[in-house]
Amino acid sequence: MLFDFISYIDELRENAEKKEVVEKYEKLFWPLDWNITDQIWYKEYVIKFKYTEYIVPEELKEDFDWVILMQLVASSLSSEGFLNIDEWKENPEFTISVQSWDQVVIKKVSELWWFQILRLYEIYLEEQMNLQILMAEDPKEKDAIESQRDAKLNRWDLLLWTFKRDFEDKVEKEEKENKLSDLMNQL
Repeated sequence: MLFDFISYIDELRENAEKKEVVEKYEKLFWPLDWNITDQIWYKEYVIKFKYTEYIVPEELKEDFDWVILMQLVASSLSSEGFLNIDEWKENPEFTISVQSWDQVVIKKVSELWWFQILRLYEIYLEEQMNLQILMAEDPKEKDAIESQRDAKLNRWDLLLWTFKRDFEDKVEKEEKENKLSDLMNQL
């Protein structure tokens, strides 16, 4: 795997501007010397985001944990993830949309380079750690963040439900067209 959680945490510890995140997190919770899936924010929140197969860069297929990436994007309060059906592909495109002030950046995961994917992991992990710290330090912020998280989870569940329904409709339509074509060929 190209992304190593412990190495990333070590990089944060060495970065003068970022080491405070690790220090606060470890003071409030526990040492960051395990996997992503062992973190409180993952166990209590991110894990709730269901996963579906999606198109990834072929040359990077074995290099990243694509389930965790989808969960991190879907659970992020700073971006949106979308699934797009393409008539000619078996799996959907997973698209990430990030709005920063008056600019919106939209990228398909399948078109990203390895270093862009690494950066996404870093951004989303730091976001989750900062939110967890904020929730522990400020009860009012905790309520606001939990409310935003609930809304985000509900939107994701609706998106997946809609995608699965649309995909099933697409498969059914193709089956009908194939049967009709077979009948026409028999005439």
